[in-house]
Amino acid sequence: MATPRHRTRSADDVGVPPGRPGRGVARVPPHAWFVVSAVFHYLGPAFAVLLFARVDVLGVAWLRIASAALVLALWRRPWRVWGTLDRGTRRLLLGWGAVLAVMNSCFYLAIDRLPLGTVAAIEFVPVVALAALAVRGVRNAAALGAAVAGVWLLTDVHLVAEPVGVAFAVVNALLFAGYVVLAHRVASSGQVPGLDGLALSMVIASVVALPVGLWQAAPAFLDPVALAAGIGVGIASSVIPYVCDQLAMARLSRATYALMVSLLPATATVVGVVVLTQVPSTLEVLGVALVVAGVALHRSAGPPRSAGGPAPGPRPGGGAVGLGGDGRGHRRDGERHRAPRRA
Repeated sequence: MATPRHRTRSADDVGVPPGRPGRGVARVPPHAWFVVSAVFHYLGPAFAVLLFARVDVLGVAWLRIASAALVLALWRRPWRVWGTLDRGTRRLLLGWGAVLAVMNSCFYLAIDRLPLGTVAAIEFVPVVALAALAVRGVRNAAALGAAVAGVWLLTDVHLVAEPVGVAFAVVNALLFAGYVVLAHRVASSGQVPGLDGLALSMVIASVVALPVGLWQAAPAFLDPVALAAGIGVGIASSVIPYVCDQLAMARLSRATYALMVSLLPATATVVGVVVLTQVPSTLEVLGVALVVAGVALHRSAGPPRSAGGPAPGPRPGGGAVGLGGDGRGHRRDGERHRAPRRA
């Protein structure tokens, strides 16, 4: 029997071997894959906001987590890996899954109250802060200062009117930092191949969020349109962007990928305008611009990669970011581990 022509990489298994992509994939520029990823990272949550009119917020969050977990589990069959893991790695995966569940829930509670671009910008501050802690210097200090100033402008605009929304956005951002640490530790353990770790953590997250999420998602099971929309949100928010990120990072340098990731808060703002008619004020635009500048300026701790080497990865929460040496989901050799922004 003939073997498949294009084998997937043992770690990230997305159909693109390092340095030798399939013919069809090779014809698509890596920047195009990144654009698709960037759009879907926030397009899914934007449609989730529209779904809030039919299903409670935490119900939509659980539908997203559960549908992404189902797709990834059927694709990766991660239960084959679980039995081979040591106790420490299993604990890390359990922690990662719990953080994913709460982080995604807080993200959805935040975007129910605040503009999508504002929540996405707040989410970037811990990433820049982790990079600043890893590599101290004038450049990272300036990056952190710009990001903090941008978030201060954004929160100052909304703090009086929506203090609860700001609180959920801040908790989401802090949990995102925890996600970064846990995802990196799982990747560094060397025991979990690429997307298998993400699949396991998403399955765990769906179980953790089940007690509250299933109850709030119950009306969707009597509404085929709402159920299909919830599943679509999960695929659009978690599955499509993660695969596209892998395809992009296989052929983008770390510096190029980090620079492109800096545009994601702006992408979220544009999606919010187009899908949700959330037109930002002048101060909000300035705040997002400062966060974009901070993410673009920051310098990671990892060694420089060649122009054709793999880059680090995105986020499974609501947005996407894995900025080099900040530890966000890449393995010891510099390859990206995962997924995974918002969920």
